[in-house]
Amino acid sequence: MSIPPLRVAIVVPAFREEARIAEVVLEAKRFVDTVLVIDDCSPDETSARALAAGAMVIRHEVNKGKGAGLKTAFARLAELGYTHGITMDGDGQHDAEQIPLFLKAIEEPGVALVAGNRFSNPKGMPFVRRMVNASMSWLISNLCRCHIPDSQCGYRALAVANPAILAAKSDHYDYETEVLLLTARAGGRITNVPVRTIYQGQPSKIRPVRDTIRFFKLLYRI
Repeated sequence: MSIPPLRVAIVVPAFREEARIAEVVLEAKRFVDTVLVIDDCSPDETSARALAAGAMVIRHEVNKGKGAGLKTAFARLAELGYTHGITMDGDGQHDAEQIPLFLKAIEEPGVALVAGNRFSNPKGMPFVRRMVNASMSWLISNLCRCHIPDSQCGYRALAVANPAILAAKSDHYDYETEVLLLTARAGGRITNVPVRTIYQGQPSKIRPVRDTIRFFKLLYRI
């Protein structure tokens, strides 16, 4: 029996990313044909600039959160017959040159999720962010019963058929943690690839108090 070819799209959840979204799309399109941008009701030119750069764009008419955007994107990929989506941030922090690492990793049998690992090269990562991420990754690794060195990295590849993608109830930044936990709980194979993050002074969109509360609510719920 022949194995059907992989169909891979880049998925970019975006909110107020008019400054860099076109560059992100153009760089990603060097490696895959389809870039799907989910504009989470940005009040700027994010959608227009993504379209002009050649992306497929879905726009939420109300702001729903990063997790909700990813669910919208993967539901559309399933409708269009894609096998995998590689998620990248819209602010240019993820190096498109490393897309081939994910493309190679998803060729391995049974891989449900490939997580980027920034700790293989943490140069430039703010110290406090590094310590918080390391602590959270240790906790998530124990809960998943597999080694996930960077559980908070948004640079990932996911099999569209992974049921955790749409089963996760979270709609914000806690969504990505929930997908890891549900994938592991269902017996899905999680692997990692080293990635480099390009820090250009962009402020984090994570709000520490609110998103920490959401994180612990997730752990209690799941």
